[in-house]
Amino acid sequence: MLRWLNNNSILFGCGQYLMKKETQIISTGRDKKWTKGVINPPVFRASTMVFDTMDEMRFAIKNRANGEMFYGRRGGPTHFAFQAAIAELEGGVGTALYPSGSAAISGALLSFLKAGDHLLMVDSAYEPTRDLCNKLLAGFGIETTYYDPMIGAGISELIRPNTKVLFLESPGSITMEVQDVPTLSEIAHKHDIVVMLDNTWASPINSRPFDMGVDISIQAATKYIVGHSDVMMGTATSNEAHWDQLRENSYLMGQCTSPDDVYLANRGLRTLGVRMQQHEQNALKVANWLATRPEVDHIRHPAFDTCPGHQFFKRDFSASNGLFSFVLKEGDLNSVTALVENMHHFKMGFSWGGFESLILGVFGIDKLRTATKWDSSKPLIRLHIGLENPDDLIADLEAGFERFNAALNKR
Repeated sequence: MLRWLNNNSILFGCGQYLMKKETQIISTGRDKKWTKGVINPPVFRASTMVFDTMDEMRFAIKNRANGEMFYGRRGGPTHFAFQAAIAELEGGVGTALYPSGSAAISGALLSFLKAGDHLLMVDSAYEPTRDLCNKLLAGFGIETTYYDPMIGAGISELIRPNTKVLFLESPGSITMEVQDVPTLSEIAHKHDIVVMLDNTWASPINSRPFDMGVDISIQAATKYIVGHSDVMMGTATSNEAHWDQLRENSYLMGQCTSPDDVYLANRGLRTLGVRMQQHEQNALKVANWLATRPEVDHIRHPAFDTCPGHQFFKRDFSASNGLFSFVLKEGDLNSVTALVENMHHFKMGFSWGGFESLILGVFGIDKLRTATKWDSSKPLIRLHIGLENPDDLIADLEAGFERFNAALNKR
């Protein structure tokens, strides 16, 4: 039995002792049943588990949902240790593993939706999530309605008798809107709707999704959990009420992960606390510098009051990270290209969460929105601030702005 306290401590048992978040990251998922007495759970590669007796096999079948080795697709000690760690950090009762963050999203949705059902999807969702709804789910006879991420209590007007899932992403991909998760969850539960949250931005340590009413919390472990840009992985952590359905349906869809990848994720997890602190510190320094630039219209970082839903960030998150966006007052393809190309430290790439800094000039956001409007006349730049010295990153951006202004002046 464990319970989180307001000071980011975790209370174990009947209050015997307190454990701080940083300590829990190191300690969780370290049961000797999985680690075999070594610090890092070893890599157990196995497709087939063999049994000496029928009784052993029957026991494994009966207890396969509780970490008893049964078949390779169910996982082995390497997987079980990592699943236990993520479930504990997020505050759920069980974690399913997937070969990517997108697979975790699709696996979770397909575990709770069928033909004739209705899905409420946030309009600011990760683009592959939107494509999943428009292409795959639509073909399965599942209808999707997109809603304004800032809708709050207004979500009740969109709920139908056949609405089965409310999907949140907070903050939103690219544009960073922070949602009122407790209000949305409370309304959804009045209608027996399952609440899912893409919680990747917070990682497993910077928010408490189940305390806010979320039923299933999804992570692209590819990003901050792994932390080194070398593994694709997703997780979906569930509360008790929905764990059996999530676990069994994901298994039926054949979702599984390589033990070698899980080993790397487990190892990356142990430095999550210190990495997140440094990402946050570096990003805030860069964002504060950007806020002084005459070219910048506003900063879309949840810790800034210029970001939609900033008040919810202050209430629901314990810290931020390295990912944020900023909007320029003006610009076109040529000037933005001049800004983002020829960087020394920033690289162009679609992921984030690793130790390296990334930059993206994002166009066409207006074409990806159906419930909200986006002013594409003001270009948006997304940054992931890595673990480099932030002064070097600022110098890199300063040189980029020089190229940007030179390109603007040639128009």
